[in-house]
Amino acid sequence: MQAVRAAVRAALAEDLGGLGDLSAALVPSAKTASLAIVARQAGVIAGELCAKEAFGLLDDGLKVLWHLPDGSSVAAGGLVAEVAGTLRSILTAERTVLNFLGRLSGVATLTRRYVDAVGSVNQTTRVLDTRKTTPGLRALEKAAVRAGGGHNHRFGLFDAVLIKDNHLAGLGIADAVERARAMWPGRAVEIECDRIEQVEEACRAAASAVLLDNMSVEQAAACVELVGGLRPDGSTLVEVSGGVTVQSAPRYAAVGVDLISVGALTHSAPALDLGLDLGLDLTTGHGPGPG
Repeated sequence: MQAVRAAVRAALAEDLGGLGDLSAALVPSAKTASLAIVARQAGVIAGELCAKEAFGLLDDGLKVLWHLPDGSSVAAGGLVAEVAGTLRSILTAERTVLNFLGRLSGVATLTRRYVDAVGSVNQTTRVLDTRKTTPGLRALEKAAVRAGGGHNHRFGLFDAVLIKDNHLAGLGIADAVERARAMWPGRAVEIECDRIEQVEEACRAAASAVLLDNMSVEQAAACVELVGGLRPDGSTLVEVSGGVTVQSAPRYAAVGVDLISVGALTHSAPALDLGLDLGLDLTTGHGPGPG
């Protein structure tokens, strides 16, 4: 909740500047209304906490009725939420609310597409995000990935060890795993590999996972077979990453990889189109609102 509050406060401050909402100030202060958040296209909802926080920070007298919690599917034209109260406050919060909802629902929607595609061929393969997130919004975007049915990779540089090619320029794989185990006992240690020889070395060093970087499906299949032979207890996971699409993800899942990480979930998800419409009754969802 702390991340939500900080992000929403920053967004409102950015929008209001030093003078506030010049346009909404033209609306009579006593004017009240009921407005509905409606999906313009089908998708998966995420960002409820951000929307409620924005409305609440601007006016704790606003009444918000939420219909579709995070992770819910919505059809085009579907009613997501309703808000009633002072029209000025609702109008001022509108863009911040829709920006958060659109962005986070877009992440959840794209994630669900990947999860469904992968699950159609392998129920055990998990879809993960990456650290390719919007600066300052990582916690929110990773929550949106979970809302879409995906899983989170490491949150930052502090919660797991991932040895990439640039790290390996200064040390070998076996040495890297040994040093990581000594310095950070209990942390997962993953090795990025672009050749099957590196996969074998990482397995023999008892790495927690191997990250197959930009490998083809055929190469991934060979690596899955190799890891299964060297680590039959499943203690070394096989992850693929690098340009994996909704179309190619099921092919990787079919050869038995454990994890598929997709940076596009957060760096390239299109926003879900939602709008704030006037005229729905807060309690029934029909007819004109108050005032």
